[in-house]
Amino acid sequence: MATANPVLQVGNAAPRVNLMPRAETERRERARLARRWIAALVGALLLVVAASGLAFALQVVATQRLTAEQARTTSLLGQLADLGDVQRALDLEADLQKFRADAMATDFRWGPLIATIQQQLPAGVTITGFSLAPGPAPQGEDPAAETGVSGTLTLSSATATEIVPLVRALRPLPAVLEADGWQTTAEQDAYSYEIRIALDQSLYTGAYAQEAAE
Repeated sequence: MATANPVLQVGNAAPRVNLMPRAETERRERARLARRWIAALVGALLLVVAASGLAFALQVVATQRLTAEQARTTSLLGQLADLGDVQRALDLEADLQKFRADAMATDFRWGPLIATIQQQLPAGVTITGFSLAPGPAPQGEDPAAETGVSGTLTLSSATATEIVPLVRALRPLPAVLEADGWQTTAEQDAYSYEIRIALDQSLYTGAYAQEAAE
């Protein structure tokens, strides 16, 4: 019995041979590399364009915000200028109130004072004149310790009256620091008496000082 010889099979595909010249292969490789470089450059260019566009958009937004803030600042400056006029008016009012408070620090009410003195006088004795002037502005904390209003009172009566009882009638009055007889005269059945009197600063109203403080 005869034995078959073994057959060596390399593959089923038909054999192929690259007959392309080496120069063409290198040219194609260079072309592919050039295309990759061109694609990379185009991508970089597009990236630069996109970044430039974004930067320009941000600059436009920033410019718009700056313009809005500048307009707001201008508006606020205008409002501050208006408020400056108001503040100057308020400062002037405060200065005027302080000036009036200083000028009227010795303000007191004549009517109530004269009425109170008249009530303390004996029957038949009336006040026919007075010369009273305020003293210095308050300096200390106790107005009863400082002289305020001082001057003279002119009293008259139809009958002669001792001046001592008149003085004693005035000394117990609130705010009276001093009261003394000054002079007695008689004219045509009328008797006149001069009384020197000094009162403390509790008579000062302090109304303008309180208004300035408010």
